[in-house]
Amino acid sequence: MLRGVDLDLPAHALVRIEGANGTGKSALLRLLAGIDAPSEGRITGRGARMAYVPERFPAALPFTAAGYLVHLGRIHGLRTSEAADRARSRLARFGAAAHARTPLPELSKGTSQKVAVAQALLAEPELLILDEAWTGLDTVARDGLDRAVAERVAAGATVVFVDHDPRRLAGAVDAVFRIEGNGLLAASGTRPRRRARGYGSRRRARPARRSPPDCRAIRGTRPWPTGACGSPSRPRTPTRCCAPCSPPDRPGTSAG
Repeated sequence: MLRGVDLDLPAHALVRIEGANGTGKSALLRLLAGIDAPSEGRITGRGARMAYVPERFPAALPFTAAGYLVHLGRIHGLRTSEAADRARSRLARFGAAAHARTPLPELSKGTSQKVAVAQALLAEPELLILDEAWTGLDTVARDGLDRAVAERVAAGATVVFVDHDPRRLAGAVDAVFRIEGNGLLAASGTRPRRRARGYGSRRRARPARRSPPDCRAIRGTRPWPTGACGSPSRPRTPTRCCAPCSPPDRPGTSAG
């Protein structure tokens, strides 16, 4: 259970989250993504275009690979033709074009992961959150994801990731934070943050000093509708949600 988290995520930055198994890495990413609601505090400045690759992709969905991407593209506000074009492009980029018409439940674990990564890049997200996204990918797809991350950061996005390989993107990371004792610490050797530039504001997660009102009551913000993958779709109003510290105990939210 996370407590007292105060995290500033500037635009145009690559941020790594570390910690032992079970410390709450995945829980923190789900809070940043808006999947889970915090028990206290607030999250501010989350961009309208946000994408999330979960640790476990729910492949048992009634879509083909391409149909799933088109569906999520529509949720992100893309026209059907544009969503279809991007679906083909993203599947080809990660070596899954041959499986475009394959039902999701029939895909191998590795191909399912390629679809999960492809959906996260559909709408050119301003905030990209990756929870062990490289796991299960072949070498070509891993390299493709490395390049995609670099492209998003260069375009001004914030990318936050967790990965079991300490060498992952080691030379490109702007900041490293480690979860210890239910708190979040800046890791030693972290490079100075780049100056925030590009599209937007800083994203800040910090504990509240007193009990906040219900999330839905803050500035008229409504809960995000949920896409088929469990990731939130585009918010209808600017996001200013009461923020994270200890998520409720439920499967998948506390495992690191």
